Amino acid sequence: MSKRAMIEVQKLNKSFGDLHVLKDIDMTVKESDVVCLIGASGSGKSTFLRCLNFLELKDSGNIIIEGERIEADTHNLNHVRERVGMVFQHFYLFPHKTVIENIIEAPIHVKKVAKEQARKEARELLKKVGLSDKENVYPGKLSGGQKQRVAIARALAMKPDIMLFDEPTSALDPELVGEVLATMKELAEDGMTMVVVTHEMGFAREVADWAVYMDDGKIVEEGPPLQLFDNPKEQRTKDFLNSVL
Repeated sequence: MSKRAMIEVQKLNKSFGDLHVLKDIDMTVKESDVVCLIGASGSGKSTFLRCLNFLELKDSGNIIIEGERIEADTHNLNHVRERVGMVFQHFYLFPHKTVIENIIEAPIHVKKVAKEQARKEARELLKKVGLSDKENVYPGKLSGGQKQRVAIARALAMKPDIMLFDEPTSALDPELVGEVLATMKELAEDGMTMVVVTHEMGFAREVADWAVYMDDGKIVEEGPPLQLFDNPKEQRTKDFLNSVL
């Protein structure tokens, strides 16, 4: 049975002033696929992700989420963001709220979930990310890896259909990277549709269904990770992989 398309991007363009950051990007992400975007800093990966969640507004092209073409001026963007969760490089947790208060904030205020129900679901998510013992702790007392796992739980609390990860491990000390990648791996095994901007080539090779190499605002090459990593066709891809592997 063919899987339905969760995200379809057609001829997406984005500029900041004179800087043309995304150039005619086409991409389809199918249900339960994990797509990893790789490439040097400044190649447009993070801007692309932010366009998918309408944190940046495209200049031209189409973004279709679960069959529905989305335009910033005609849609309730909160509705889109309920379906598309995002985890950033920096955690953006509320420092004055406990872990569980951070997680229940959006379900209560955006989805109007009853407080007790939100707490119950938050505890299940904390168990999932291995932080059940931290529910009443403030973010300042957590390690970077723990903060990022709370940020993942917070995004999942909205019950999104799609999760976007923007370099979720790049702000972490090396010894903390593994715990966040393990949480993401588990999500992938649960069938969550994920688009991940990452510098973790081992994760991309092991977990991704599809890998995409971007350079200078364009998709240079894409394919199954084993093919892309072990047998790249484009010289630019080879040069990039030689510099990072």
